[in-house]
Amino acid sequence: MDVLINIFVGLHIIGIAALLGGFLAQMKAIGSGEARISPSMLHGALTMLITGVALVGLHQADGGAVNNVKIGLKLALLVVILGVTYVKRDEERLSAPLFGSVGLLTTVNIFIAVLWV
Repeated sequence: MDVLINIFVGLHIIGIAALLGGFLAQMKAIGSGEARISPSMLHGALTMLITGVALVGLHQADGGAVNNVKIGLKLALLVVILGVTYVKRDEERLSAPLFGSVGLLTTVNIFIAVLWV
C-alpha cells in the first residue's frame, strides 16, 4: 500500500508542477496583458484533483486518519483553480488579477499541504 500511495504522491507533485510551472512560465506576459491559461495548467489541476482524491481514499483504506478540514479547504481552493482554468482556457488574454489569482491560490494550496500538520 505504501508503494501505491507514494506513486500517487509523485503524480500529485507532477500535477502541481504542471499547474505552477505553466503559471510561472507566463509571469512576463502578465505585465503586458498577454497571459493565458495553458493546457498544462488545466491538466495539472485535473491531475491534482484526481490524485488528491485517490490519496485521501488510499490513506483512509490504509487505516490512517484524515484531517477533513484541511482536505476540504484544499479541495475548495482546487475547485476554484480548476473552475478558472477550465472556463478561461480558450480566452486569448486574461486580466492580471484573474491570472494572478490562479498562481496565488496554487501557492496557498501548496503551503497548506506542507505547513498544516
